[in-house]
Amino acid sequence: MSETLTFFATAPLGLERLLLEELAALGAGDAREARAGVEFSGGLAEAYRACLWSRLANRVLLKLTEFPAATPEALYAGIAAMDWAEHMVPDASLAVDFATIRSAITHTRYGAQKVKDAIVDQFRELCGVRPTVELARPDIRVNVFVDRDTAHVSLDLSGESLHKRGYRLEGGAAPLKENLAAAVLLRAGWPEIARQGGDLIDPMCGSGTLPIEAALMAADIAPGLTREHFGFLRWKGHAAPLWETLKAEAEDRREAGLKACKVAIHGYDLDRKAVHAALGNLERAGLRGHVHVEKASAETVRPRKPVGLLVVNPPYGERLGEVETLRPVYEALGQTLQSHFQGWRASVLTGNPELAFRLGIRSHKQYRLFNGALECKLLNFEIDPERFFVPHGEGESGEVARLLRRAAALAMQPATPGAQMFANRLRKNLKSLGRWARQNQVSCYRVYDADLPEYALALDIYQGDERWLHVQEYEAPASVDPKKAEGRLLEALSVMPAVLEIAPDHLFLKVRRRQKGAEQYEKQAEGGRFLLVEEGGCKLWVNLQDYLDTGLFLDHRSTRLMIQQKAGGKRFLNLFAYTGSATVHAAVGGAVSTTTVDMSNTYLDWARRNLAANGLAGSKHELIQADCLAWLAEESKRQTRRYDLIFLDPPTFSNSKRMHAAFDIQKDHPELIRQAASLLAPGGLLIFSTNFRKFRLQSLDGLVAEDISVKSIPTDFQRNPRIHYCWLIRREGDGHADVGTV
Repeated sequence: MSETLTFFATAPLGLERLLLEELAALGAGDAREARAGVEFSGGLAEAYRACLWSRLANRVLLKLTEFPAATPEALYAGIAAMDWAEHMVPDASLAVDFATIRSAITHTRYGAQKVKDAIVDQFRELCGVRPTVELARPDIRVNVFVDRDTAHVSLDLSGESLHKRGYRLEGGAAPLKENLAAAVLLRAGWPEIARQGGDLIDPMCGSGTLPIEAALMAADIAPGLTREHFGFLRWKGHAAPLWETLKAEAEDRREAGLKACKVAIHGYDLDRKAVHAALGNLERAGLRGHVHVEKASAETVRPRKPVGLLVVNPPYGERLGEVETLRPVYEALGQTLQSHFQGWRASVLTGNPELAFRLGIRSHKQYRLFNGALECKLLNFEIDPERFFVPHGEGESGEVARLLRRAAALAMQPATPGAQMFANRLRKNLKSLGRWARQNQVSCYRVYDADLPEYALALDIYQGDERWLHVQEYEAPASVDPKKAEGRLLEALSVMPAVLEIAPDHLFLKVRRRQKGAEQYEKQAEGGRFLLVEEGGCKLWVNLQDYLDTGLFLDHRSTRLMIQQKAGGKRFLNLFAYTGSATVHAAVGGAVSTTTVDMSNTYLDWARRNLAANGLAGSKHELIQADCLAWLAEESKRQTRRYDLIFLDPPTFSNSKRMHAAFDIQKDHPELIRQAASLLAPGGLLIFSTNFRKFRLQSLDGLVAEDISVKSIPTDFQRNPRIHYCWLIRREGDGHADVGTV
């Protein structure tokens, strides 16, 4: 056997990258990531270290040979051609693990039988003695993997899965495998937190797997030290002196590590039996006195240091009734974290993202892991008030919360053909529009707008420190079956987080219906979640949750940038100002003064916040709460105000009791425009815009209007050329309007 050997360490899906890093740190040579494992090279020392020290691997396989095996007979012949006396004595016990993919041999049990027969027959013919079959703990375990009709034959040096450390006899109701627990801790950053002296708490510790694995890491203890059996111990190639040396080194490191370890590790659980099991596991792991476990509820747990890690694998709930029961558990845990663990980190492993959402904290990192066959999410949190939010169902309507919960559940299942179709279109849009947005430094843009008629949605990306998604469902016509429409909505919602790479709690859903009267000012929710975004060098606050619109009309982006370009040295008036974003652009562009008029105090306060975010305040930035129709009528009579640049973007319809009179943009716009234009200084410019799709501009006596609608529509809205109309309007004789760059 050559000095340099080839090995393959297997691991659960999702852990390959971590395992690669771990094995490289252990001295493995030429480590290469593969599906469900890592291939590496070296001597027996590297293989033994992997068996002893790997916290992530399931098995360490010594690769022996490979050969064509398109038929059972070829498989038998290839195994029979190997010298098995090199590896085992004739009366040894034997087990065969067999797997096959993309091959003519498809029956795993039959394949294992052929491999066993070939080995047994070889020994029977040579010496009249045959190995016995022992499935539980054999002397030699042979691993055969047939891929594309090629058999890869290995010896299993681990013998049984390395996640079985030897300390756990009682697993509790739903035990977490030790190597998955180790992966959770590594992804959570526990080794670094431990080096900095931070504590660890598991408020639902069950049989204690997470606290025990955390202690093994913090104290530099090899996870394989408590194992009684490895597959190489009865192998004829086993180097016993080398193994004993490596074990002795590990024992010395364990003793030194326990003495040096100063972190406190605590596990809590309400189940008395689970606590009893955890204490027994601690005893067998040699950690009694180094990890504290007691019976307590999660909401009573408190930190003892200002920094640390709270890590938990709470129950997921597989049936609807269980999920409903568990929601208060997650909510209580979230309240505990928010109230008592600020400054800490938290990691939650869950198979139900909707339940984790009830924590009310935005995760900063997510990982896809598998707990057995169940796909799970590991959510990492920084416990900081800036990351707190009101979960769906409290800050949003119950209907929206129901839809988002169902979509989260659907996301855990294979995508339907419709969902795949929607995901493909969304992925295509993101590729092209994302490139355009990066090149033009656009942070908020529309990535999808009913491109597929079956999925009548508008999706807007808002990029602050993180990526957020605002989803608007266009109300389906009465001819569409409501159940079918809801099914399509759920399909679309289920794939959005993965395709757009956003956390599920960063998605906000609205259903657009025609707003009547003051409904446009009414809150949709009470979350109070504001996000600061940037546009053209201006900082603007948006609210993705509480109102039908977010506070920033993205289709007017080009118009706002044009205002910014034209505002230098100008007096600027913003009518029907909404949240004052155009005012901010004008002020940042160098306007000498701004006047912002809107009927809503809520939106004027919002405009004031927008100005403040850009360091703009003082008497030269006037905010007026008034019905714009009445204010304009009065000011056009007084003729005491003059402006060089006016932005007029009125609503389409309004019969609000707060307004002086009912308003219809098509009927009333000539008088409205004339009144606004009467406030223009000589050479002044009025920018008029409307989103009424059937709008027709009527004759404006004494005024010249230049239609810039096409130029004013941004790239991300050009699929819908009627999203708005826009004109530059001047008095006759004041010259041709300069459109500028839009």
